Order: sequence, then C-alpha cells, then structure tokens
Amino acid sequence: MNSSQATATRVSGSSKKLLSSIRKIATSFAVILTTLFGLLVITFVIGRLVPADPVIAAIGDQADQATYERVYKEMGLDRPLYEQFGTYLVNVVQLDFGQSHITKNTVSSDLARVFPATIELATLATIIGAGLGVPLGVVSAVRKGTWVDHLGRVVGLMGYSTPIFWLGTIVILVFYAKFGLIPGGGRIDIYNEGLVEGPTGSLLLDSVLAGEWEVFLSALHHVIAPALILGYAAMAYLSRMSRSFMLEQLRQEYILTARAKGLGQRAVVWRHAFRNIRVQLLTVVALAYCGLLDGTVLIETVFAWPGLGQYLTSALFFADMNAVLGSVLLIGLISIAINLLSDIVYRFIDPRTR
Repeated sequence: MNSSQATATRVSGSSKKLLSSIRKIATSFAVILTTLFGLLVITFVIGRLVPADPVIAAIGDQADQATYERVYKEMGLDRPLYEQFGTYLVNVVQLDFGQSHITKNTVSSDLARVFPATIELATLATIIGAGLGVPLGVVSAVRKGTWVDHLGRVVGLMGYSTPIFWLGTIVILVFYAKFGLIPGGGRIDIYNEGLVEGPTGSLLLDSVLAGEWEVFLSALHHVIAPALILGYAAMAYLSRMSRSFMLEQLRQEYILTARAKGLGQRAVVWRHAFRNIRVQLLTVVALAYCGLLDGTVLIETVFAWPGLGQYLTSALFFADMNAVLGSVLLIGLISIAINLLSDIVYRFIDPRTR
C-alpha cells in the first residue's frame, strides 16, 4: 500500500468515525426531544383531567357567573383541546408556565426562587448517601456472611422500609421538641435572612463565597437533619446496589488471578474490582439523585423547607394547576438532564461504552 492509499484509508476511517458520532448525537437528541414531548403531553392531560376548576382557583368561589365566564375565556378554556395544547407548548418552550394563583407571581419566577433550596438539600443528601452507602456495600460484599454484612443489610432494610415522612416527624419530636438540638423548620434563622444574596441560590455556597460564616453555620444547622434523613434513604439503596455489584465482580476469574499473583486484599478490592463497578455505580447514584428530587416533596413539608416540594404541596392543596404542572415539568427536565450527564460521564470513565 503506497502513501496515497494509506492517507485515503485514514481519511475514510476518520469520516466513518465522524459520521458515527454525528449519528449517535442525532439519535440522543431525538430521544430527548421525544421524551420531553411525551412529558409535555402527560402534564397537559393531567392538568385537564384533575377534578379541579382552574377558574375557581383563580377567582374564588364567591365570584358571579359573568366574572367566571370572562376568566374562563381569558384562560383559553373555551377553545378546542388541541389549540389549548398548542398554546401550552409554545408557552413552555418560552419558559412561560403561567401565573401562580397562590403567589400571584409567574410560575417561572417562583420556580427560580424555590428550586435552588431543593437542589441544595438533594445534593447534600446524595453526597451523604453515596459517601456512606458505597463503602458500606463494598465492605459488606468483601465480608459476606459476617456480622458486618448482616449489619449493613439490616441498616439497608430499615432505610428501605421506614417512611421518610414518619422518620422526619420522629426526628422533630425527639431532637427539636424534646432536646432542642435542631431548629424546628425553615432554611435559616430569621435574623440571618437576607444577609446573603448569591448567584447560586444555595445558602451554603453563597455564604462561604461571601465570607458570612454565621449565615453558613445557621444554614448548615437547618439543613443537616432533613439531609441526613434523605441521605439515609439513599444510603440504603446505594449500599444494596454496591454490595450486589461487588459480589458479582469478586466472583470473576480476574480476581482469582490477581489473588494468585499475591496482590493484597485492598489492591484486589479497590484497584481492580471497584474500578469495574464505577459505571454501574454512577448510574445508580444518578437515579438516586433523581429520586431524592421527588422525595423532597414529603421531607420539605415535614421540615417546612422552602423548596420545590413544599411549593408543589401547597399548589396541590389549593388546586394551583399552573404551579403543579410547572413543578412536575421542571422535575422531569432535571431528571432527563441528570441521566444525560451520567451517560456522557461514564463514556469517559469506561472506554468500552464509547
């Protein structure tokens, strides 16, 4: 093969790789668009099928019939369903979720205000859950059948079977009402409110960036109890999955070969076996994080945490469907983004998935 043929072969190979990458990107983009469209359809249909009158929620049940009919037409409810969906789709693409009947603000501004608190709580809970659950699962697999394994399985079973809203109520009754060790609720002490206004919306990060350590300690004092409860639920799931993944790897032939070569237990477990479960762990951690975004609905209500969960609960209670649909759609968008990000990250971690 002469030099011109070799160059042509390399160019052809590069073109095929480029086309393959473009095809994969286009496929992923099409899947994301299809998922988002399905999510929009589901949220719209739910908003129209729920037994709640959005007009009554907006004007109250004391308004006269003329006012009711005027608002009914202003909200576009007199038009065919497909026209309503078209308007809804155009507005959502422009990030316009309508106006909240509770706060009288746009739903977009309300979500921008409350969502950082939920992200802060769910992120800290995920760090706690992964930081404790993954090592516990690995150690349980390595010490299979011992008291350590049994203890880890009991801890995981309790985390699975204990409702987080019940556990949160018990924690408040014991550690707040009885001993006064934790604050009763909220995100920060009243006298520290408004002292830190940062770009991230996370009081912990913004207070550190601003050097307001008193605000940081107050925010940490408020977040630690709900984060530990959510983190415990995540730890139960992650420890169980880590144990299962590690047990499967420890039965592989390459582990027997590594031990036969005289490698120590730590090198075998963490350098070889654990490396091969990183992709699986990344996936389940992403799933746990998405689950915590949903789980905060209960725990935020118990601890009066001013996040998306409490906002969604209030919207459901007062039949504020614009706020409900906007919140559900936002959670769906974030879940899709997290799963897409995890797919991108584990392509770099494991070359076999490229």
